[in-house]
Amino acid sequence: MDTARKILDSASHIEVFTGAGMSADSGIATYRDAITGVWENVDPMAMASIDAWAIRPEEMWAWYLWRASLVRRAEPNPGHMAIARLAQREGKRVTVTTQNIDDLHERGGSENVVHLHGSLFDFRCSICSRPWRGEVELPDEPVAALTPPTCPLCENLIRPGVVWFGEPLPQKEWAEAERRMIEADAVIIVGTSGVVQPAASLPLIAAEAGTPIIEVTPQRTDLSHIVDVHLDGTAGHVLPELIDAT
Repeated sequence: MDTARKILDSASHIEVFTGAGMSADSGIATYRDAITGVWENVDPMAMASIDAWAIRPEEMWAWYLWRASLVRRAEPNPGHMAIARLAQREGKRVTVTTQNIDDLHERGGSENVVHLHGSLFDFRCSICSRPWRGEVELPDEPVAALTPPTCPLCENLIRPGVVWFGEPLPQKEWAEAERRMIEADAVIIVGTSGVVQPAASLPLIAAEAGTPIIEVTPQRTDLSHIVDVHLDGTAGHVLPELIDAT
């Protein structure tokens, strides 16, 4: 912990790279949790591919709105808020790149957040990609199917603004994430397994540049071999201890 604090003390631009474990202390299930993972009883390809959307849009729309409803009921955890406090310190520029599709970083107070895999709350047309500005009512209970609204421009279905299997990551967000890894003089990796590609390759940019990297996670990951400091624990417990004493 002392070594990690010294790294942050001397850094002016800190890039925070987060995965599903970042939101676990808020009650948001991680995708790979064997017991509570959101994929446990759902075939990912059945609810997370563009091919599936062409076949069962009503089911997928209902499922993603239910997930959005659960996220809206969750609260940012102490880890989210600790990152926001770090950004408020004089002489510190803190940027956040997340693989998560929730909005807990923003609600926790972070302002400079890039979503590599999209957001549950950004809807767009399936065909022309026009952003949807209409109302979307989140369900109070899970339902089997709901009819998506249609685009006022091309009359095709509005879809969740997340990246599905078989789709590329958004180019603008990816370029910004790469730039941050290049420019940062310290990186904190939080709650990511390091197996989801191409996102997991981003910390390698910092490692190759010799940038000090801190990893916060309850268990070793596929990225642990490149980090300078591994802090064993969850985001909600470790980040306040690390940041508030820095």
